Amino acid sequence: MNEKLTYAVLFAVVLLIIALLAWIIHLMKGKSSAKKTGPSRSDAAAMGLLVNCPLCNTPLLKGQNLVTKVYRPMTVSDQLCTINGCPHCFPRPEPGIKRQCPVCHKEVPLDGHLTARLFNKTDGKKHVVVTGCSECCVH
Repeated sequence: MNEKLTYAVLFAVVLLIIALLAWIIHLMKGKSSAKKTGPSRSDAAAMGLLVNCPLCNTPLLKGQNLVTKVYRPMTVSDQLCTINGCPHCFPRPEPGIKRQCPVCHKEVPLDGHLTARLFNKTDGKKHVVVTGCSECCVH
């Protein structure tokens, strides 16, 4: 009977140690996620916040914008615009980043841009259609 009691006590101690380790791991995960200032990439993608740069196809997080020019008149629903790039590819591309036209698939030079049409919808949303780059698009 004494031997069964010893095994029962050892089993209870092992379960207690496993529960304590699980609790410590849970606390450590909570502290590391509290240090993050914004949503993670997977959370942002699930919420639809990620947009890719049309030139280098790099995902842009909240606060990162494309460098664009929109031409007048501002009151029409269809406007001409040019897209120079994002913080990753304009004014100087980061190492390993290629600026590629989504229409002709040629490399766009640093002084080049994408030509696009900007559609202003009545509900306040905007839609952009890229028509080509400075190398392939003829106005």
